Amino acid sequence: MAYRELLTRPVLTWCAVTTAARLPVAMAPLALVFLVRERPGGYTLGAVLAAAYVIGEIVAAPVLGLRMRAERARPQMAAGLGVGAAGFTGLGLAQGAHPVVLGALAVLAGAGPVAVSAGLRALLTAMVPERAVTQALSLESMLTFGIWAAAPALTTGLALGAGPGAPLLLQGALMALGLAGLWLLPAGWAAERQEKDGAARRALLAAWPVYVLGAASLTLLALAELILPALLEQRGIGIGWAGPLLAGFSLGSVAGSFLYGLRSSWPGPLPAQSLLLVLGVTAGVALVALLPGPLALGAALALAGLLQAPAMLTRNLALRQALPPSALAAGYSMMYAAVGAGYAASGTLAGGLLRFVAPSTAILCGVALTLLLVTAAALGERRLARNREGGASRPGEEGEDGGHAGGRTGRKVRR
Repeated sequence: MAYRELLTRPVLTWCAVTTAARLPVAMAPLALVFLVRERPGGYTLGAVLAAAYVIGEIVAAPVLGLRMRAERARPQMAAGLGVGAAGFTGLGLAQGAHPVVLGALAVLAGAGPVAVSAGLRALLTAMVPERAVTQALSLESMLTFGIWAAAPALTTGLALGAGPGAPLLLQGALMALGLAGLWLLPAGWAAERQEKDGAARRALLAAWPVYVLGAASLTLLALAELILPALLEQRGIGIGWAGPLLAGFSLGSVAGSFLYGLRSSWPGPLPAQSLLLVLGVTAGVALVALLPGPLALGAALALAGLLQAPAMLTRNLALRQALPPSALAAGYSMMYAAVGAGYAASGTLAGGLLRFVAPSTAILCGVALTLLLVTAAALGERRLARNREGGASRPGEEGEDGGHAGGRTGRKVRR
């Protein structure tokens, strides 16, 4: 299916609502740093506030995701965006408040809307025909990477030009706009009624290799973003190259999303595709630690970005294949928590290592951590595949539709 067939009013409306909901999330860490940077110890406080924001996301993602109901997702997403809008607006208006107050507002801003992204993704895949799901998720990926590429410049320009609280006030307004836009979209997506929540919870837990692989992928992104300035100084390259190099990574990701979506399916099982792509991203980040010169670094980062987006897409597709529709939002939310934890763990490890080793060595240590996570995910997926094969050979393992329980066809869960 061609991308132009996605250019319908419902999908374009979804893009507008998603931009309003996700741009504040992309702006948040840098906006929190700018909010307090002029106070004593401002940069340290900014880092703490950003950490509080991420902790709010990580803790709330699985909890709120599990509570989201497919057929009536709109009220829950609206409540999340409302809480996020209140948190961001409060931060923008109370920039001189006590750090504990700012920290509480940061947690609120991170936790409230954390399941909205998952709900919007599930809503998008329900709005398009089954044959167009890959292209729809590719479109979402391009939109996401474009938002994350634009957010730093927008945040910096507003903070320096209009005041430290201006980005956060804009973030609150955007989330309120996204809340209003939800009523232009369907109220939810179709899902089978489940007699027990246990089946969905078991399916969510069984998909743990996908979450681990997501965490592995985001450790690489943390390495690329957080250690790059120190690496440039080690190489004797101007620190001003950091922005263009990371922009090259984002542009590579946009290109990778577009190219992957040119086909509805690619050879091999989705978990195998994802593993290979993450290994390719790992190789690209390892080259960043080894290659001299800004052009060579730019080529390595662009290659890593080109593969990072399809790796993310195949994880989302694999998760969608493994879960019933009623559990999709929860699965995407758990993925969000896992990748956030991977980013935070890698950033913490790298920051600690920089006190003792060179930036290039810190990157290679992070690559080693990624390979450990990839190995764990591969072993877990192999075990799950053996279990599925064994279950297929035993009688009584089929769903009510005659397909395998939890499979994509028919989407009925064995009771």
